[in-house]
Amino acid sequence: METNLIDGASNYCYLQKFRLYETRSNFYMIGRDKNRTLCKVLKIDRLEPSELVVLEDSTTYSESECVDLLRRIHEGNKSTGGLKFVTICYGIVGFIKFLGPHYMLLITKRRKIGAICGHTVYSITKSEMIPIPNSTVQSNMTNSKNENRYKKLLCTVDLTRDFFFSYSYHVMHSLQKNLSCNETGQGHYESMFVWNEFLTRGIRNNLKNTLWTVALVYGFFKQVKLSVSGRELKLALIARRSRHYAGTRYLKRGVNEKGRVANDVETEQIMFEDVPEEQPVQISSVVQNRGSIPLFWSQETSRLNIKPDIMLSRKDQNFEATKLHFENLVKRYGSPIIILNLIKSREKKPRETILRAEFANAIRFINKSLPEENRLKFLHWDLHKHSRKATNVLALLGRVASYALNLTGIFYCQVMPSSSSKGLLNGSCFEERDGDYSLENPSSDNVSKLDSEIAKAECDANQNQSINVPMFQSGVLRTNCIDCLDRTNVAQYAYGLVALGHQLHALGYMESPSIDLDNPLAEDLMRIYETMGDTLALQYGGSAAHNKIFSERRGQWKAATQSQEFFRTLQRYYSNAYMDAEKQDAINVFLGHFQPQQGKPALWELDSDQHCDVGRRGPDLVENARSFIKRSLSDGNLRCENESPVAANIGYSKPMSEKEGGVNNGLSDSNPEISTCESDISYSRYTPSMPCRKLFKDVEEYQCFESNHICYDEHGDACSCSNFLDMDRLSTSGNSCEEDLCDRSSAGLSSENLGNDVKIETTISAGESGSSLKGRSQTGSSDDLAGGFPDRFVQWVMSEEMLFH
Repeated sequence: METNLIDGASNYCYLQKFRLYETRSNFYMIGRDKNRTLCKVLKIDRLEPSELVVLEDSTTYSESECVDLLRRIHEGNKSTGGLKFVTICYGIVGFIKFLGPHYMLLITKRRKIGAICGHTVYSITKSEMIPIPNSTVQSNMTNSKNENRYKKLLCTVDLTRDFFFSYSYHVMHSLQKNLSCNETGQGHYESMFVWNEFLTRGIRNNLKNTLWTVALVYGFFKQVKLSVSGRELKLALIARRSRHYAGTRYLKRGVNEKGRVANDVETEQIMFEDVPEEQPVQISSVVQNRGSIPLFWSQETSRLNIKPDIMLSRKDQNFEATKLHFENLVKRYGSPIIILNLIKSREKKPRETILRAEFANAIRFINKSLPEENRLKFLHWDLHKHSRKATNVLALLGRVASYALNLTGIFYCQVMPSSSSKGLLNGSCFEERDGDYSLENPSSDNVSKLDSEIAKAECDANQNQSINVPMFQSGVLRTNCIDCLDRTNVAQYAYGLVALGHQLHALGYMESPSIDLDNPLAEDLMRIYETMGDTLALQYGGSAAHNKIFSERRGQWKAATQSQEFFRTLQRYYSNAYMDAEKQDAINVFLGHFQPQQGKPALWELDSDQHCDVGRRGPDLVENARSFIKRSLSDGNLRCENESPVAANIGYSKPMSEKEGGVNNGLSDSNPEISTCESDISYSRYTPSMPCRKLFKDVEEYQCFESNHICYDEHGDACSCSNFLDMDRLSTSGNSCEEDLCDRSSAGLSSENLGNDVKIETTISAGESGSSLKGRSQTGSSDDLAGGFPDRFVQWVMSEEMLFH
């Protein structure tokens, strides 16, 4: 974004409204800027049956010149029908080819859903897919059965739900990255959060610009107005879902060989003043992350078992993929990386506890090779045990959030309207002050000194705040449970509430950086996080989130809460067992992980490679047709025979074992191969650390001690008291309420022996990546499989509504 956050909408040319015309031989797209002061022309060849030929006119036209150009094109094509208007559109989503012609995906209706300092953010309300060649040159494959099935499959990716974009603000990046790094051009599309990177790759590489396309982010965007002490401000909550290793609940689990994890979502909470555009704007943001446990593990979809076995692979003895994952987090967010692990610590039959133990082993193994200051900080917390008292859960989570936030800090700055058009991205738009802006991280290793260091840091932060010194976040809190949906969302809300207090304090709206759970702001924020949790759960899990703790906090009738949780469990089960396979296929086509080719097996004829040597193969598996083609679980490895992976190789500029130097100034969310920008300015951020005894009361200063079910564990060289925290027992359930329901209902839903709940796999081949698409013998399309259910039940699942009202 080569613009100032405030002035950018008027100072920089970008196209945001388009008109599409056609002749027999070409499509003509006319792009206009917001003020209709200039026009550009794009020509797309319609006589080429299989190749995509796109040409951009280098001339910039005025409105009148563009009208004259269209008139002359019409006159020159009168013999073949002239120039015809097709549609108004608001950007190109991309181009795609199956077995026949290329298709163009267009946004034909949009809706404003928010604005960040004058930069509008839109969602899509209508889209169209238009074939490029005219009917006279289309091949026989255009209307073939497989071609139509691929088109129908792609259309199941509903662009009108949970996709958003902006013309002038790089919504795929965090605010801190947008303000700190001067990244331009196509590099933004390489971000892990741009879902149409593959669809736009051809036109971007051809034209060497991104004027005609929009970068779509998938996840959640919600903006609201808040009032604090009679003053207005805006809050934007953004969740960005990674396109790497993307998919559905049981078909994408754990990590792949590239260190990408399933259900990887970055959440950003932005606060800024609601002031006129000509005034300076104070703005603050904080980023947190969620993602599947970065081990090779899986669960096989089963129609008979509502709680499938967890299968853990031992193929990565040195935890190389796990290490790659955390190296990527360090590159994106800086240090420290704080891991909050919410899965169960005790079970009658080991399931989650197997992953818990292996995850702890992985962190200890990785920390052995890291200098002490760069070690991962690992917090165990069983959310299940204490979930019966919502207030206690949120209060305790709030103390953990304070601990993490004091280590990472928040981002804050004051954006000046007079900043240059490029100042936003290289830091020059920050109000300059004399002196050193950096604030040393207080040591958390020496418990006896932490109280005085916190007091000093708080004093420094208050002094800095009075002169509007910018603060920067370095490091991130990474939260996980099993699905990273229900329990994780509760923890992220608790972190967001603590962060909100710090943000309001930094903006000068509150004297103290703390917000009580009874404050009306806490209720407002809870509703937003609850909506986000439902949205993310529908995307990955197939139902809204289990919000038992939120419901109890609001005093909702317990019977109503239990009924809601039960039906959401059924909805999730049905979606996972009967609908996720087709949904996963659609995602793979949309992201380019599978590209159809004539003469090769179709996507729906292929078997999943997760189930090889792990799960059961169906009796109807056609070995000869599928033995050499497998659908890979890692992004870019889903390909036809003899094709190279789509995704580029990953390169890390600095391994985790090296000591960090300088300042991480990005909160970068792009691919690791895109280097993090550096800046000469000095950064300041409020990063006091919290002593263990202040985080949790009555905790004594021992190397290994326990109080109130919280254990700080010392494991020799593997970890220290400051970075290995075993906070024993607290959870909303295995999959929130779902786990409890499963425990009571699994006997009636499964004809299999549930005693063998966990399988540890030791002989998986190196070609497998540990998460799945689907086993064709067990899953199919919803049309084929809905026959065993009442029509009303199927309609309920498809519409994602309550069965009874």
